[in-house]
Amino acid sequence: MSNAHIKKMFPGALTSQGFYSFYHYMIQQNANQIFVLKGGPGVGKSTFMKKIGQTMLDLGYDIEYHCCSSDNNSIDGVVIPNFKIALLDGTAPHIVDPKNPGAVDEIVNLGEYWDEALIKQSKQEIISCNAKINGYFQKAYFALQEAKIALEEWKSYTKPYQDWTKINQMTLRIEKEIFISAPKALGNERHLFAWAHTPQGKTEFIDTLLYDTDTLYMLIGQPGIGKSTFLARIAERASIYGLDVQYYHNTLDPAMLDLIILPEPRIAFVINSEPYSYTPKFDGKIITLNFEQSLNVAQLMEDCGGELQDCQHRVNQHITRARKHSEKAKATHDLLETYYVPAMNFSDIEKKLNSILQRILAFEEQPAVAPMTTIYP
Repeated sequence: MSNAHIKKMFPGALTSQGFYSFYHYMIQQNANQIFVLKGGPGVGKSTFMKKIGQTMLDLGYDIEYHCCSSDNNSIDGVVIPNFKIALLDGTAPHIVDPKNPGAVDEIVNLGEYWDEALIKQSKQEIISCNAKINGYFQKAYFALQEAKIALEEWKSYTKPYQDWTKINQMTLRIEKEIFISAPKALGNERHLFAWAHTPQGKTEFIDTLLYDTDTLYMLIGQPGIGKSTFLARIAERASIYGLDVQYYHNTLDPAMLDLIILPEPRIAFVINSEPYSYTPKFDGKIITLNFEQSLNVAQLMEDCGGELQDCQHRVNQHITRARKHSEKAKATHDLLETYYVPAMNFSDIEKKLNSILQRILAFEEQPAVAPMTTIYP
């Protein structure tokens, strides 16, 4: 059995700002090859990438699955770090065009393998499905906007009751504990999502991302008392020290952080808090940082207890609304695929897959480097 490891993350997400993409951080700048898959729904892009990924896993190579936030059964990309190779879904809403066509990037058009005349027989149904999908996603974005408003109101109640001097002191103490080597050259950074609002609800694969981590700092406490700001400060200091930093942004508000990973000291910091509570299955050392220890909880509850309860209810209510619209979008997308699947020549697609797989295997394995830097500005 292979000892290869799978990491799962989200390169894009449904957020309060609409669909938010970090696609340009999926693979490092000095990639050997990037295959950009084009084609409509149901043409087999996700299956194509999964088969490549599974083959590389079976051969003992680590891979990254970049999961689709709007379809639990699909992926938006697969990265093979040891080969510095990626396959990406380049269709809407995460449109990717070649940056270095021919030299590094190559378009694989699976639309070449369909019967266009057969698809045109369902023209009106396809147009109708696409319009409905766009409508459902727009409603999901509206729901997440309302969830963010309720969360910001929640934070407005808690912030005045926090002892920020103690939070600053704790931040300085942690910095002294982990940054003990001399600063070096500027490190790389990578931005993705650890969570997503999927048709199945709030989804994360954080445990897979901690595979190379020895120590996990767990940040607990309700919203608005400094956890995400703490992560940003630690990440900034790590960058000053020349360390690589992996940023995992909040799926409701991408300006905030849920998780940062520092690969070189093998340390990670994760938020475990409503509305995105995370229970780790982690074999390493866990250090809990309780941000409520410096919060005047008794006075907060006396002054604002009812408002806090109302905010928490509204946050979860609107996130649930977004999930229901996402479910409808997925169901309609599944229907849309039925108009394409019968028109596909999957036998020829399989031949194309095998051809690309042989090309991947022909690359000499490179030293494993975490995919960090931007390809597409």
